[in-house]
Amino acid sequence: MSVTAASGFVASAVHAGIRRATPDLALVRSLHPAVGGALWTTNRVQAAPVEVSRRHLEVAQPQAVVVNAGVANAATGQRGIADAERTAEETAAALGLRADEVVVLSTGLIGVPLPMDRVLSGVREAASSLSVDGGDAAAAAILTTDAGPKQAVARGDGFVVGGMAKGAGMIHPRLATMLAVVTTDYPLERGEALELLRPAVDASFNRISVDGECSTNDAVVLLANGTSGVIRDEARDERFAKALGDVCAALARQIVEDGEGATVLLSISVSGAASGDEAAAVARRIATSPLVKTAAFGHDPNWGRVLAAAGSAPWNGGFARLDLDLLTVAFDDVPVFERGSPTGRAPVLGGPEVAIALDLGLGPGAASYLASDLTYDYVRLNAEYTT
Repeated sequence: MSVTAASGFVASAVHAGIRRATPDLALVRSLHPAVGGALWTTNRVQAAPVEVSRRHLEVAQPQAVVVNAGVANAATGQRGIADAERTAEETAAALGLRADEVVVLSTGLIGVPLPMDRVLSGVREAASSLSVDGGDAAAAAILTTDAGPKQAVARGDGFVVGGMAKGAGMIHPRLATMLAVVTTDYPLERGEALELLRPAVDASFNRISVDGECSTNDAVVLLANGTSGVIRDEARDERFAKALGDVCAALARQIVEDGEGATVLLSISVSGAASGDEAAAVARRIATSPLVKTAAFGHDPNWGRVLAAAGSAPWNGGFARLDLDLLTVAFDDVPVFERGSPTGRAPVLGGPEVAIALDLGLGPGAASYLASDLTYDYVRLNAEYTT
């Protein structure tokens, strides 16, 4: 019950009939006045719930989050906007809130309108069944092609941070189809939630890739209601920031591990770059390379593909700086290319995780990324996604 692990939060899930059989609508609410913030997809094509919820957060503090799965309500025109607003209004009426205090999230097929009679009926049912034990059900109801729920909890010095997420395909920052709702009973002031959420997301959800596809609906929402009653000081604030980062990192890792068709988790680290931004660019380029990802699927330590990807990492209108004679590459701590020359060593890559480490030998810049391999099942699933 991670999203309700923090005190003062309740959740529920129902089968509204948006999809055939499984629960498809989840509701999370703070029972006490909360503050919060959210980060959204940067895709130029943005779903109606993203547009509506962003406007809500500009004028109010979020008290509840309603999520439907099966239909993304993206590229649905003015009807989509009206449907997202109507969902917020119905949720607010059922909970005794204002509509702008409700965040609306959707995930599923693009270009399909929501069956609003079912959605609104589901909202009313979910509002009447909210419970402190509803976190597990809510985490299951928001899934699409996921193999299972994604949840995480971090317990600090008198406070709790909990979260749920969904995502398996269309995963690539900024953000990546993924949704996450994080709750905490730590006391935050207005505006602080976003300040704390941004670095946590940058180090986690914005450092993962399954297929390099940026979604239309991505969102990470944080609600904080302060019911822990802890007294804040600098040390405790630092512990909270770490706990928030730990929850986001755990959820992000679960998303990659559950990547559509995934069999191998790629842990990519880059050090010795001329700058931190260039290290991130190199790590991102390797993480999104189809050739690197297919080699990982075949357990092939093909370091030539890693070199080629590293040397073509877009940065600042060109490519990130790289000197082949200074560069070292290792697979699972086995050097395969060292300062400009192959070592002749061939590591055996047979496990569920492969670590690829690069030292560019240029400066202090460092970054890391998580990615999944690219498999036959990924192609099959997405070839048949709408049919």
